[in-house]
Amino acid sequence: MSDIKEITQALLKFRDERDWAQFHNAKDLALALNIEAGELLEAFLWKPSEQADIDKVKEELADVVAFALLLVEKYDLDLKQIVLQKIEQNALKYPVEKAKGSAKKYTEL
Repeated sequence: MSDIKEITQALLKFRDERDWAQFHNAKDLALALNIEAGELLEAFLWKPSEQADIDKVKEELADVVAFALLLVEKYDLDLKQIVLQKIEQNALKYPVEKAKGSAKKYTEL
């Protein structure tokens, strides 16, 4: 069993034991993911990144990943496939010869 599948099953078990599936519609999962991403950003607010509380980063990053995996499960998506497709799309937008070493958006390359 893959790590992602094992994590997803653990999340679903946790959710189902608490009868929380009723609250896990796609919209609310996306909102929760965004809120947790904001909490992750809070760990870096007003300080150099190397001074971020790593325990807070780990905690909030775990929440972000958890809600992302629940959203993947909700739509029965293939996580590997969608991430690899996105990498392919980005490779077209950001060809190495134009994008290497640049932080410019693809429309500015």
